[in-house]
Amino acid sequence: MTTEHDTTMPVDPLLQPLKIRKLVLRNRVMSTSHACGLEEGGLPKDRYQSYHEEKARGGLALTMFGGSSNVSPDSPNIFQQLNVGSDEIIPHFQKFSERVHTQGAALMCQITHLGRRGESYKDNWLPTIAPSASRETLHRSFARAMDENDIERVIRDFGDAAMRCKEGGLDGIETLAGGHLIGQFLSPSTNRRTDGYGGSVENRCRFGLMVYDEIRRRVGDDFVVGFRYVVDEGMKGGLTFDDCVEIAGIFERSGTIDFFNAVYGRMDTEVALAVDNMPGMASPMAPWLANAAAFKREVGLPVFHAARIADVATARYAISEGLLDMVAMTRAHIADPHIVSKLTAGHEDRIRPCVGATHCMSEARPSCIHNPATGRETVFAHKVEKAPTSREIVIVGGGPAGLEAARLCAERGHDVTVLEAASEPGGQLRMATQASWRGDVIGIVDWRVGELDRLGVDIRLNTYAEPSDVTALNPEIIIVATGGTPDLDWLDGTEHCTSVWDALTNSVPADDDIIVYDGTGRHPAPSCAERFAMAGRNVSLICLDDRLAAEMAYAERTLWKKRLYDLKVPVTPDLRLQRIERNGNRLTGLFVNESSGETIERDASMIVVEHGTVPATETFDGLRAMAKNKGVTDLGALLEGRPQPEPVNPDGAFELYRIGDAVTSRNVHTAMLDALRLCRTL
Repeated sequence: MTTEHDTTMPVDPLLQPLKIRKLVLRNRVMSTSHACGLEEGGLPKDRYQSYHEEKARGGLALTMFGGSSNVSPDSPNIFQQLNVGSDEIIPHFQKFSERVHTQGAALMCQITHLGRRGESYKDNWLPTIAPSASRETLHRSFARAMDENDIERVIRDFGDAAMRCKEGGLDGIETLAGGHLIGQFLSPSTNRRTDGYGGSVENRCRFGLMVYDEIRRRVGDDFVVGFRYVVDEGMKGGLTFDDCVEIAGIFERSGTIDFFNAVYGRMDTEVALAVDNMPGMASPMAPWLANAAAFKREVGLPVFHAARIADVATARYAISEGLLDMVAMTRAHIADPHIVSKLTAGHEDRIRPCVGATHCMSEARPSCIHNPATGRETVFAHKVEKAPTSREIVIVGGGPAGLEAARLCAERGHDVTVLEAASEPGGQLRMATQASWRGDVIGIVDWRVGELDRLGVDIRLNTYAEPSDVTALNPEIIIVATGGTPDLDWLDGTEHCTSVWDALTNSVPADDDIIVYDGTGRHPAPSCAERFAMAGRNVSLICLDDRLAAEMAYAERTLWKKRLYDLKVPVTPDLRLQRIERNGNRLTGLFVNESSGETIERDASMIVVEHGTVPATETFDGLRAMAKNKGVTDLGALLEGRPQPEPVNPDGAFELYRIGDAVTSRNVHTAMLDALRLCRTL
């Protein structure tokens, strides 16, 4: 006899519920606490709440927030954290909780004291404190050793902060060990005390245990309390895996905590953050999952974990094999906050991929490199509405801007044709994959090509579009996304140089003495230098800026610095290229030092120049006189989310706009933002 259970499709492991105390989480997918950059005066106001509410609407079980939320006045706001050290935050928490709970998700906050990770010259300008006098390389303060009064005060502050979270209607909290104050007490690398808080494992645990005792005393037994906990510091003189297991057992036996949120590595340098603690595109997928799983086998409490778990297949594996109890897809939800709802609807293939670009860790956080709606939820919906009338739209250019414009217009119900001159779509992103660690950026292109196929968009490759080719399609709207070409005309002796585009797309030259000049601080120049070095060429990199990769997020900058060190590529900053001269079969580059004004000559057999792009305007210029709006985009309407105004040229045949590098040289995110701002109202 066949039972109902036998005929039912097996439940996806990711969609199984999990109970912790009285809290039932509706599935096994979460987002971990992070400082998302949307706080206002240390408070989670509308933009902050809307960002997290969208993930709850998208179906995850738990959204944690408030990475490094401060409990004490000497734990300063240095990277846009929340302040849970004041009752002012409670009504904001109450509104926040109501919004997230309405969407069916749970909500928790991370509370912490930065300890020596603070900065003495930020926020309240107070001295930083730590278990022992020490200095963290990254945040640069010289911390003083805590006395008994400090210890009692900070423990009380943790309890007060936890109570504010409970009064705010949250489902729970976690504290952060790792490189923060509790972790600084635990680690022998930062705790050199000789009193009852230092030395033995038991003594080093004492402060943390007292913090959790106070928290549990204040919040009671019906509130979830967790520990974001390092399972291996991965450094000489720090906590080993066995040390961390031993310490975890002590905290677990205290009965004060309900889960461990496992992290790996240290966070006291940019290299430690970018390579170990918050790995990006240069790291393999889920690099510390095995470490977290090994830790889970040694403890009895539920274990959560986040570190480049960017795809559903890896997440599902982690849960189905019992490696984790909750899988955290934090940056993946920045790329697509609707992961779980797409999964439950059977649309797993439509999830917008996190490519690990770490744009969300830049000063523009939490914005995704290819989802400009994230972090702007109070302005943009993550799904565009259907237009009242379908229109014929032609998009010239199939790079990132053109593909995104085509996707958005097709989602709105328009009939869209894309004309692309190359044999493949993707534009400059295809060159970006030449770098050894940046291959995943092609996901930005591949996802859009898949979406355009689903939406029935006509993509015509190998089609260089003259104005007459475009108008022959009788478009009502034309969007020019033709990108740009290498900017070299400013240079005296430009005929002697090689563009970085040619250097990345052609075969590696036989020249064995090459200079790469970087006039932007973006990816192309170090990508080119890496390519030559890997081929065994003698290459040096000269930067206009005072440091390598000046325009990139710290994680990307750190990875390039490490990569060029590994390849032994010399990097010289502060030099502006002024002229290139030919001397026989050699080239001489004349540079001026930006600081001293000194003129410097460098000889090479090849000089490769990166100076951004200039817009490819031929098609736009040829269409402008025929356009109803004369090719003008109304910036006021664009920023306010209004449709573009009525055209001013009564004899015009179509509306004409341009986006991305067809306007000026910028990055992928701005190309996506251009497309979203314009196309959501067309």
